[in-house]
Amino acid sequence: MELSGRARAMLRAVAAGRAEVTGGIEPDMYVDGLPCCDQMATHDLVHAGLLRPARPARLGQRVGAELTDDGRAALAAS
Repeated sequence: MELSGRARAMLRAVAAGRAEVTGGIEPDMYVDGLPCCDQMATHDLVHAGLLRPARPARLGQRVGAELTDDGRAALAAS
C-alpha cells in the first residue's frame, strides 16, 4: 500500500500514543481527542492491517489505537 503524507502522519500519531479508534467495522479515528479529518484513510489503514484497536471495543466505543507489525514496517519504510 502506497502511503500518503496524511496516512504517514496518522500512523505516526498512533505510534506516539496520541490516537484512538472507535469499535466497529468502519472505525473512526481521534487524534489528541479531536476527530480525524480523513475517516476514509482511517478505514483504509485498518482494512490494510496497519493499525487496530489496542483492545476490544464495543460499537462506537473509543479505545487506544496501536500499530500492527505491518504498520510499524510501513512507517519505517516511508
